[in-house]
Amino acid sequence: MHQKKILAVVTNQPTYGDSEHRTGLWLGELVHFYDKAVEAGHTVDVVSPAGGEVPLDPRSLGRLFADKTVRGYLDDPAFMNALKTTPSIADVNPDDYSTIFFTGGHGTMWDFPDNADLQRTAQAIYAGGGIVSSVCHGACALINLRDADGNPLVQNHTVTGFATIEERLAGVKSRVPFLLEDELRAKGANYVRSTIPMTPHAVRDGRLITGQNPVSTKVVSDSILAALAETE
Repeated sequence: MHQKKILAVVTNQPTYGDSEHRTGLWLGELVHFYDKAVEAGHTVDVVSPAGGEVPLDPRSLGRLFADKTVRGYLDDPAFMNALKTTPSIADVNPDDYSTIFFTGGHGTMWDFPDNADLQRTAQAIYAGGGIVSSVCHGACALINLRDADGNPLVQNHTVTGFATIEERLAGVKSRVPFLLEDELRAKGANYVRSTIPMTPHAVRDGRLITGQNPVSTKVVSDSILAALAETE
């Protein structure tokens, strides 16, 4: 049987709302997952809500976060050119995918929560027995997802995502349009976070797999790949 692919979703939003403060995709949250998934033999398609260019959060390219893996992808012309011409999620056939993975970066707070094509695709993958997953602010995509009965998908599920205390530590709490932790709880989720902020933390609740912050990408990736291996 043909192995279904993995869909990675990235943001198109380059700034904090209408301000001049730049944001975008947190590059490590894509490439650390992409690298592990491809190494495990999976095909990963990268799409965005609107299609086209993917802005990169400048902070994610700094010395603190741009490790060897990130630098390797930054130096890969084919990969970086592909981020300038991403397909739109509107053109995706959910039946082709076993997993949808929502990457983060603060840009997702603007273009993930209310995108109808994103919701359609994720809900179809989940309804078909697939995995819905996210890391950091990628969980903004989960807020308005619904299950087959019309209830919030995260309701009564244990999930994580970028914590309010981490927004404070990042110095951007005043710039964000909402607090992800609060929104997940408001939809009935059992939101959990690590005791120490900015440390790796991932949660698996059935076919819903989430990671808390940028440094959680590797552990949430391992959890996703383990879940996929169970179905092979």
